[in-house]
Amino acid sequence: MADPIVFSGNVDWSGENPGISLKETPDGPFVALASFFRVVLSPHGQGHALVLLQSPQDANAAGNVCYHDNEALARYLIAGFVSNFGAWKGLPGLAGIKYQRADSFKSSGDPLSSYSETVKAGATTVVLNWSGLGKPFCFALPPDKSATGKHHMPSLFVGCQNATITINGRTLPGKPVPREVAGHTISTAMLAFSETWISV
Repeated sequence: MADPIVFSGNVDWSGENPGISLKETPDGPFVALASFFRVVLSPHGQGHALVLLQSPQDANAAGNVCYHDNEALARYLIAGFVSNFGAWKGLPGLAGIKYQRADSFKSSGDPLSSYSETVKAGATTVVLNWSGLGKPFCFALPPDKSATGKHHMPSLFVGCQNATITINGRTLPGKPVPREVAGHTISTAMLAFSETWISV
């Protein structure tokens, strides 16, 4: 029997973190970003958060909002994790983000074909949709390859060809562009399930 793979360290959070980062041209800046969290374990308990930047370069834009049902958890995720993600790092829009409590979070579809997350907060409905989904794959990034530089990150990813961010029926501009993760060519939009961040 093979020896188990054991990750030493503290589990900082575990759950789901699908994301969508959109560009209008492959070599241009990101024009809209969304990072969705469904957390089952963390120092701040369970909860959901949708970190949404409609204007990534504008620190005062009204459309840069974190919708959540646990503000302490949302702030923890942004400060310690989202702010280190490659597409998000250093964006003025993230520094000026507003926090708004959401009414509901709902997933639908099939992660093997087309999948969506819908967030409702007052008069606002945000729908994230992933389609053209690829074959799921599992991997574990070592700390020096993780976004924070100090976490193991075992995870299950599903890459996708197309993704949209829609707000009250209005689809934001941009498309995902190709990227490579763990030897797989996917895009800047993907499903990330069974994701666990373990600090060293």
